[in-house]
Amino acid sequence: MLRRQSFDTSVPTVLVRLDRNPFHHGTLGAARSLGRAGIPVHAVIESSRSPVARSRYLRSTRASPGTTTAGELTALLHRYAEEIEEGTGPTPDGSSTPLLVLPLDDVSALALARRRAELSPRFLLPAQTEEQLLRVADKAALAETCAALGLPHPRTELPAGSDEAAAMAWSLGLPVVAKWSRPWLLPAGGGLRSTSIVRSLAEVRELYARSPEAGSRLLLQELLPAGRDLDWFFHGYVGGDGGCTTGATGRKERSWPDGAGLTAVGRWTANPAVERAARELFDALGFRGVCDLDFRMNRSTGAYHLLDFNPRPGAQFRLFADADGLDVVRALHLDLTGRPVPPHSPAYGRRFVVENYAVLSLLTSPRRRPADRSGAGSDGVPGRTEYAWCAADDPVPAFAMGLAWLGHLLRRAVVSARRFLGSLRARPPLSPTTPPARSSSNQLTPR
Repeated sequence: MLRRQSFDTSVPTVLVRLDRNPFHHGTLGAARSLGRAGIPVHAVIESSRSPVARSRYLRSTRASPGTTTAGELTALLHRYAEEIEEGTGPTPDGSSTPLLVLPLDDVSALALARRRAELSPRFLLPAQTEEQLLRVADKAALAETCAALGLPHPRTELPAGSDEAAAMAWSLGLPVVAKWSRPWLLPAGGGLRSTSIVRSLAEVRELYARSPEAGSRLLLQELLPAGRDLDWFFHGYVGGDGGCTTGATGRKERSWPDGAGLTAVGRWTANPAVERAARELFDALGFRGVCDLDFRMNRSTGAYHLLDFNPRPGAQFRLFADADGLDVVRALHLDLTGRPVPPHSPAYGRRFVVENYAVLSLLTSPRRRPADRSGAGSDGVPGRTEYAWCAADDPVPAFAMGLAWLGHLLRRAVVSARRFLGSLRARPPLSPTTPPARSSSNQLTPR
């Protein structure tokens, strides 16, 4: 592990996630990564009953605000900082203890960037502006950014009406990918997904009709065919000097939903083309901070198309923890507290498994197997596997997640059963079959 004295353990970290997702394993990964280094970790998450809140590495939790406004989050952080300082006491010179704030979803990253001037210097944050983040977090703006920089990106259309949406989908070729440009504005419980695959013009029209409800524009995107070894991602930390010493590429071996969802199983694998594209993009944008980029190779051209740019840690960032324990979250803490960030050492072959989603992926596509079954890296050394939830030194979150996941699946099953029964009741009754009229003649019909 990294030497504990290399970290400034007097600077606590507050994890912030406004997305109300109790199964966000990236939050748990951040708590464990920093907590194992001796850094006090606190969190603003959906509930103190969340499975993540059961981690031994979380000192305290606070419920996230009922809204996603930057002002309410800023006020909550200031109150939380006072509570944390009361528990730890002021610094030797009597000044307030600085806190590092780590956003774990897009809406939190944008809200913190919007109020960065108000939060500084009490709170440590990367040098980011909301405008810079929107260039990549907004899906429509990302398409424009890629076009301006000449970076491969799936062909994208932004319809201005229902008829135009249908015409554009037909031009792109069904099925198409439908995305909401600002998915963090989607209402909770509304049934709208940030990304979906639509297979008919009727579906396209129905989805476009829900634009007012979604809160942002609908964009339609060419669907690049999925396949083995085509989906890749890059996680990195770009320091204040513009250097990205901590960064690596991984291959998505399983996803949920299959072929278009989040990483269920990933492997640390070298991909110079993807890494080069990511680093060139950072330089062009002047990006700072932690990021997670998704790529898919177009098999017909061999080009890697940028699908998403998330300006915060990806949920599977712990895949890229090297032999010394360095990952993008630790690199952020070192850099913002004025400590040197050591070089990142590749650990090719290392795997990361998200237990609940990996099981669903296996059930839906049991025959799918990665090309490299040995788990060995380029140097032939077997790669270690890290699990998102199960950890010998922190077992309780996995049990809590298992119970919550079971309840989640049961509730979904009940909802599906009710919908099915409701559809049966809504069907019109079958009309009685009229028997054929009998002949009035008593004579037998000749054969």
